[in-house]
Amino acid sequence: MAGIYIHIPFCRRKCHYCNFFSLASRKLKEPFLAALKHEIAETRDYLSGEPVHTIYFGGGTPSVYEPQVLQEIMEWAATTSPLDPEWSKTTSPPDLSWAATTSPPDPSPEGEGSEVSGIGREITIELNPEDVTEAYVAALKSTWFNRFSLGVQSFSDNDLVSLNRSHSAMQAVRAVKLLQGAGYDNISIDLIYGIPSSPPARWLENLDTAFSLGVPHISAYALTVEPKTPLAWMISHQKSAPVSDEMQVNQFSVLMEQTKKNGFLQYEISNFCKPGRHAVHNTSYWNGIPYLGLGPSAHSFNGTSRRWNIANLSHYIDGMQKGVPRFEEELLSPAQKYNEYVMTSLRTMWGCSGDKVRSDFGFAAYKMFRQAALPMISKELLVETSGVYFLTEEGKLFADQVASDLFMV
Repeated sequence: MAGIYIHIPFCRRKCHYCNFFSLASRKLKEPFLAALKHEIAETRDYLSGEPVHTIYFGGGTPSVYEPQVLQEIMEWAATTSPLDPEWSKTTSPPDLSWAATTSPPDPSPEGEGSEVSGIGREITIELNPEDVTEAYVAALKSTWFNRFSLGVQSFSDNDLVSLNRSHSAMQAVRAVKLLQGAGYDNISIDLIYGIPSSPPARWLENLDTAFSLGVPHISAYALTVEPKTPLAWMISHQKSAPVSDEMQVNQFSVLMEQTKKNGFLQYEISNFCKPGRHAVHNTSYWNGIPYLGLGPSAHSFNGTSRRWNIANLSHYIDGMQKGVPRFEEELLSPAQKYNEYVMTSLRTMWGCSGDKVRSDFGFAAYKMFRQAALPMISKELLVETSGVYFLTEEGKLFADQVASDLFMV
């Protein structure tokens, strides 16, 4: 199985914290579509005939396009890429409702279930709340989309202004209810914690609002100060308070406590779901499943190498027009593959399998891994259960450091 990621590089405005490739200008919307269509045709063999089970429209803001345009993009892919036969036989929306009930196994006491099974078909679109109107939702009914990821970030207008978001708290709540009213229930919302201007009590209010809306999936991320972003400039020029590590640790702890209390599984460090409602596409990333990335700055992975398109829209379009796609590519070394497996698996509820390390990377790699893990087990950052290694609650606070200490250099 495999996935397709489609990067739509347009936004209404740039958020202060964002370092993803996107443009506030939309003057190249039509040339971009032509270039994207060309790229789909050019990359039809990238996945070597592996059937595609997930498609994810991200950005940027995919909802700057009308649903019928996004549906057309999917239909291009259905006729030029090796998609699941159910999608390529017809342009009518297939019945994909069963995908929402497909769940990965819980980690067993014996350490089994470290691999994800039962992955179904899922087609996701990222939506900005202000784009979710009654007319837009009605138009979505004629598309294949069966999962919706809303960039809420906060249910506080003060937070949204500080982040330079283009929607209001009321629009965020209304967007969820409009989708639910149309019969969609596979809805995820993104939230940000550690906002310097936001009092700690507001984070709990944000979570309470999310729980009250009945969404089955929440992605929550610490506010990160990325270089060359407006937020970095504002902090360096004392226009904004700096991000507090202590505040973020406290709010992450509240996040883990409150999601568990409300019946959510923390299946990945930043992702929480009701049982059986994990994000299939993103889970594929964490389990090393191949995917094709389309659009400027999009990344692809075929199991042996990784490639990434140029993060420049004009150059991306020019390259496609001239039949010379502009991307970089690297063949992954055994050490890189090992490091990626350790880093991604430890972030998930399925953990890092010692047996997989040994079988995929050799006994020497397993011995090194085991020796490096022992001190972290003694510090109660890791726990081992029948050969599978999991981050503890404390370890989740230091996930990147724990993973790097296990890396092969």
